[in-house]
Amino acid sequence: MSAGDEPETSRAETYAEFAALVGGLAHEIRNPLSTIRLTMELLAEDFETSDPESPTKQRDRRAKAKIDLVRQECDRLQKLLGDFLDFARQESLTLEPGSLNVEVEQLLDFFAIRAQEAGVDIVRYLDPELPAVRLDRETFRSAVLNLLINAVQAMEGGGQLVVRTRAAGLGVLLELIDTGPGMDAETLGKVFRAFYTTKQGGSGLGLPTARKIVEAHGGTIDVESAPGRGTKVTIWLPAPPRLPPSSHGQPA
Repeated sequence: MSAGDEPETSRAETYAEFAALVGGLAHEIRNPLSTIRLTMELLAEDFETSDPESPTKQRDRRAKAKIDLVRQECDRLQKLLGDFLDFARQESLTLEPGSLNVEVEQLLDFFAIRAQEAGVDIVRYLDPELPAVRLDRETFRSAVLNLLINAVQAMEGGGQLVVRTRAAGLGVLLELIDTGPGMDAETLGKVFRAFYTTKQGGSGLGLPTARKIVEAHGGTIDVESAPGRGTKVTIWLPAPPRLPPSSHGQPA
């Protein structure tokens, strides 16, 4: 190893130690938080079974409302910790040749009911001649699923989500184009910033985690948006030249 490699190795080791530290801390927080959540559930049951004719019934209702608030905050913190652990985790990806179209099709089939319930029509334009790419299926699906959820949540009154794949240079593109309200330049400039969110109850870690996963695949992710014009998320993945073209452009 050359001397020039040492600072980079040192940074990687420092990050690994930091990720392990904060991951352990998050797990330690999770355990008492789960205990608090369970205790609140049991306490709420005590108030629900109290005598409706009791003179303290009004006080019991107020107490139960406060308990429900604590339970909601516990749920929010548990989700935040889960998102944070996903973001901080250093995973060694297992990249295997596969079809991006197949992964996208299966994910959209799984997501279809949720989109339909939100009044979102998904339109698919998948290039049947798409070359094969190397994917870690589980982590890549989790990144795309997060992007699909973001797109549907942005279209509160329903809309259309176009999902398109196509070859691009030495790789392939996956484009997600929604008809939501879009974002102004200031918001757009912060979308990959950890913990930045405009959604109530959001963690602000979805897009940073998605970028981390895409970059671990050797790819890039870009977001284009403007107020009143929707949002377009573009993922580029390299297609190694030694891989044969995918024979599964569309699933059977």
